[in-house]
Amino acid sequence: MTDHTLPPSTRGIAFILVGMAAISINDLLIKQLSGGYPLHEIVLIRSVIGICLSLVLVHFEGGLSILKTNHPFMHLLRGLLVVVSNMAFFVALAAAPLADVTALFFAAPLFITLLSIPLLGEKVGMLRIGAVFAGFVGVLIMQRPWDSGEALETSRAVLLLPVLAALAYALMQLLTRKLGATTKASALAVYIQAMFIPVSLGFYLVAGDGAMAENLDSPALFFLLRAWSMPSAYDWLFLFGLGVNTTVIGYCLSQAYRLSSAATVAPFEYIGLPLAVFWGWLLWSDIPDWEVWVGMALIMGSGLFVYFREKQKQRQIARTRVKLPY
Repeated sequence: MTDHTLPPSTRGIAFILVGMAAISINDLLIKQLSGGYPLHEIVLIRSVIGICLSLVLVHFEGGLSILKTNHPFMHLLRGLLVVVSNMAFFVALAAAPLADVTALFFAAPLFITLLSIPLLGEKVGMLRIGAVFAGFVGVLIMQRPWDSGEALETSRAVLLLPVLAALAYALMQLLTRKLGATTKASALAVYIQAMFIPVSLGFYLVAGDGAMAENLDSPALFFLLRAWSMPSAYDWLFLFGLGVNTTVIGYCLSQAYRLSSAATVAPFEYIGLPLAVFWGWLLWSDIPDWEVWVGMALIMGSGLFVYFREKQKQRQIARTRVKLPY
């Protein structure tokens, strides 16, 4: 089936579903590797493999000429936002259950809906704003404000990292929407991978010997600053899989937000929530606490409400544009 047989919104939804499945695999692989390697080493290897594969996609979408851009600073900002989002999310992943971190990260579609008002000029009614507020109540519940810091299994600082990641991710996807009008998805993926490489090398120069990780009690900081080590032959398979996966993620997410509106695509990212719960249960026997289930329900419910209100609004607008025969 060619691109011309499906409307852009349907293709955007298909790309986001594939991208979210790839993200769930990416997260579990990084959590699996977090016990043996620092985050910046994993990201560097993943990005080197990913940029090579992304350049292959560039070849099929028009060649190296499509990498030329009139908006270098916007691409730089987008790449920095991706780095912040990934680093914050993965550092949290080393210290908290996969489902908890993923559920908090899914504040991103809520941020996307709110930020699309000033940044993209999209109209969002009061009902949708109310639904977004309900979603943020879910985020607050998952922070367990009624518990003291000592009573929490995961520190509140770690629980805030996925929310920071969500905000950075939302801003990145809104930039993707703006840049996607003139930039191919494969080029957008290359720019992202190119940003990860110098950042990871910078971490290696500063913390690659592991000296900054000595006497650290925080699993999250230890994952970020521990010493580099040569991967085993078995772990190279995981790392290569990460490289392939990051290519799929970068291309599919960029393509999804190029083809369809942010309000249409973003709610379908919630497929990542049940996937995260499944992988966490299957691989680490993690069962979310009641706060996570309640927060997850509020976040997902609000996002889906926003989506269906947007579709209803689009149908109403389409009806008004139909010329009656009399």
